[in-house]
Amino acid sequence: MARPPLPIGTHGRIRVYKLGPKRYQARTQFRDHDGVIRHVERVGWSQAGAQQVLLAALRDRGKASRSGEITGDMSVRELGELWLAEIERAVGLGKRSPNTLALYRLQFDRHVRDGIGRLRVRELSTGRLDRFVVEVHDRHGTAAAKTVRTVLSGMVGLAVRHDAMDRNPVRDVGRIESNRSSTRALTLPEAIELRGYLHEDEKCQNLDLVDLTDFMLATGLRIGEATAVTWDALDLDAGTVEVRGTVIRIKGQGLSIKWKPKSKSGYRTLELSSWAVTMLRERRSAASNAVGGDPVFPAVMGGLRDPSNTQADLRDIFARAGYGWVTSHVYRKTVATLMDDAGLSARQAADQLGHSKISMTQDFYFGRKPAFRS
Repeated sequence: MARPPLPIGTHGRIRVYKLGPKRYQARTQFRDHDGVIRHVERVGWSQAGAQQVLLAALRDRGKASRSGEITGDMSVRELGELWLAEIERAVGLGKRSPNTLALYRLQFDRHVRDGIGRLRVRELSTGRLDRFVVEVHDRHGTAAAKTVRTVLSGMVGLAVRHDAMDRNPVRDVGRIESNRSSTRALTLPEAIELRGYLHEDEKCQNLDLVDLTDFMLATGLRIGEATAVTWDALDLDAGTVEVRGTVIRIKGQGLSIKWKPKSKSGYRTLELSSWAVTMLRERRSAASNAVGGDPVFPAVMGGLRDPSNTQADLRDIFARAGYGWVTSHVYRKTVATLMDDAGLSARQAADQLGHSKISMTQDFYFGRKPAFRS
């Protein structure tokens, strides 16, 4: 019967040869992670010294291959870098958003790298990870903790796929509950009052935000989607707008339109109300030099409008109007709630907002109705 091969990452018997006065060579066979058995040798000033040098080399050889092999002895910091490189490749293929990579990199550098980065992959346990996520939550809030949990799950998932761990302990880490459902929608009288204030507000006019807020109230688009709408996405004769992408900021590159909405349901064509069509016709007449690929709602100085800066401007304007609790996302919830009040189905509201799951619309975007009394 043939002798079974060495297991991957192990070595055979070590032999020591005398090369000369106070000079010894320790030699053995090692089965690398590609399955090939190779001779490994080291030299020392004594038999024991040569063996120690060889054993140290074999230990390091077993930790990671030259191609970046992931093992249980790898540090969490190294694992994180490999996972982020994988996300970066997905961005290059158009499968992930550059903003997603930027967010994951930010939270990894800010919390994971120094928090647990010196641990070894094999030292990650559900209890240790749960305590770490809770600590991030207590110090930095819900949003940071939720993203850190996602980052850890992706990192450990990569280790599992490479057989460095037999299970993903992040799966059993406690869920981070957000309070997003507490955000309320504008009632119809409130929406009319706020819209009237915006039309009269000098800052809102100077920043060219009157038409943009009207458009968001008419469509329920995210602010990034609304600022990405170009003139060739509008069919004013048919009274429709095609949602094609969203404005994002890429570090080192600036603003650009990502021609891939947030979800698969993000590509959609929406019907516009008559008053929205009238507003857009007037805006088109005023923008006589605009071409089809130009944004309908550009920045004041031209080019794409930054969603983040626009959010900040709107927060200030809403606060001065007495609606400090309102954000651009409240407009989306208002549109969904008004559709629900009008008797439209949850599926129709989900399609309007670009949600893949109806439950998302029902749970987080429909305003609560008064309890029925008999």
